[in-house]
Amino acid sequence: MQRTMIKDILSKNGAVAKVCGFVENIRDGKSMAFIVIKDITGKLQITVEKEKCPDLIDEVAKITPDSVISCTGTVAVNEYVKLGGVELLPTEIIVESVAEALPIVRKEIPATKKKQAVERSFIDQRLNYRWVDLRTDENQLLFKVQSCLVNAMRQYLTDNGFIEIHSPKLIGAASESGADVFEVKYFDRKAYLAQSPQFYKQMAMASGFERIFEVGPVFRAEKSFTSKHTTEFTGFDLEMSYIESYRDVMDMEAGMLAYALGVVKEKYGESIKEAFGTEVIVPALPFPVVSLDELYDELEKEYGYKPEGGDRNDLMTDAERLSFDWVMKKYGHEFLFVVDYPTVKRAFYHMREDGKALGYDLIWRGVEITTGAQREHRYEQLKAQADEKGLAEDVKFYLEFFKYGCPPHGGFGLGVDRLTMLLLGLTIKEAMFLFRSPDRLNP
Repeated sequence: MQRTMIKDILSKNGAVAKVCGFVENIRDGKSMAFIVIKDITGKLQITVEKEKCPDLIDEVAKITPDSVISCTGTVAVNEYVKLGGVELLPTEIIVESVAEALPIVRKEIPATKKKQAVERSFIDQRLNYRWVDLRTDENQLLFKVQSCLVNAMRQYLTDNGFIEIHSPKLIGAASESGADVFEVKYFDRKAYLAQSPQFYKQMAMASGFERIFEVGPVFRAEKSFTSKHTTEFTGFDLEMSYIESYRDVMDMEAGMLAYALGVVKEKYGESIKEAFGTEVIVPALPFPVVSLDELYDELEKEYGYKPEGGDRNDLMTDAERLSFDWVMKKYGHEFLFVVDYPTVKRAFYHMREDGKALGYDLIWRGVEITTGAQREHRYEQLKAQADEKGLAEDVKFYLEFFKYGCPPHGGFGLGVDRLTMLLLGLTIKEAMFLFRSPDRLNP
């Protein structure tokens, strides 16, 4: 018999249906057994009257929490069933897989009159058994939300004439500054895992594709142990031709994020609030914009904050955090574009003017989610900027893209996992399917 998903079970009321899933809970009494089964769409009570179906008693006795079972029986509406007012009265139960006692506690178990409270396992313990941890309602909602978010961003871009590409992740030269790359043995020579699809996004511009995006893995060999850093993540990157300014790129990103968050709010807003206690805010357009110098002036005036060592060439983590409070007070907005960075801290391929890089960072809820810019598309100028950083020989193949004509263009990259983290109020370890760091390569 074809399986019925639990979300569709009411359509089978009075008929025979088959459901499959993990056992969330079981109460096996002398005359009755109650099993709560869970699939990716919902939960259902299986009610076993042992006197009426003695053939099921042995199978029920095998079942443990998190075992996988298949049940076939009659679907019945029952107002006394707290779980959706519907139950399945089984004629067949197959125990597909028996689960041993779980090695982690996925959720805190409150104290009762008879039992003490049980604390939730630490995140690193749960990551050791991530496949078990991911079975919770919250974690499964997380990835439904992430899927919705990425799909909405894709939809926005395809509706605006973008093409999706898939660039290689094994490359012959470092794709950013030459540092923080993973070196791998590639037959008789060295290769690197891509820090971003940057070079190939720009190659697509030189190919006349005009508007492209990519969703794919990104690798960063940074020995960072923070709540927002990881050595491998999923990047969402965009590049677009015939722009007049980097502000065209900013407008595209703002429009995309506003649209995507609107889709997420409509579909999952209430579920997110219930599960994570976080409100999905659909941002108004346009997003606020401030220069780096002006932001530091405002943070000093408002909070007495000065960057360590007086370095105002980049936006420090503490300044990012304070900027959220500042932008909410001044604009009532969660997003903030920061522009006019000195060239010293920007990538060599950013276009420059009067000592400033023609680009931006986008801060959301006090965390940087994007660096974007207009790129330098003129060969001689680009070569000179690579020379200045000591990279001209390393990026020789990349410079070739600009010798034979290339339109003015710009783009950005953001991390899907960091977006998810900020949307749901989590740490990066919790927001990823599998987290990678300098000391974690398993599972």
